[in-house]
Amino acid sequence: MLNTCALTGNLGADPEVFYNAEGHAVANFNLAFRAGRKKTGWIRVTCFNKTASTVEQYLRKGDRIAVSGSLDHNQWEANDGSKRSSIQMIANTVEFIKVKGFTEGQGDEETPF
Repeated sequence: MLNTCALTGNLGADPEVFYNAEGHAVANFNLAFRAGRKKTGWIRVTCFNKTASTVEQYLRKGDRIAVSGSLDHNQWEANDGSKRSSIQMIANTVEFIKVKGFTEGQGDEETPF
């Protein structure tokens, strides 16, 4: 079964980055994307290692990026007993489309990291 997804959108906030017990970077951020004519969809994106370190260094709220990876579905029971679920993307690649802070020309190229 194939599980791949690619989205283009804007970061809703600065990425949240932490380092696990082994010292590997993990980055999480929310990506806003067009979902229909007048709707905005949101998805949580997680990336690891070098990609996460690069995301931490260069990306900020509002930056436009393209991500590709796989979808992951999580289910749990909340404290009040209700069932909850979420879908997130595990990113394999993140590409700059338009990133603040780069000189003219740098942000125009789609550079995978």
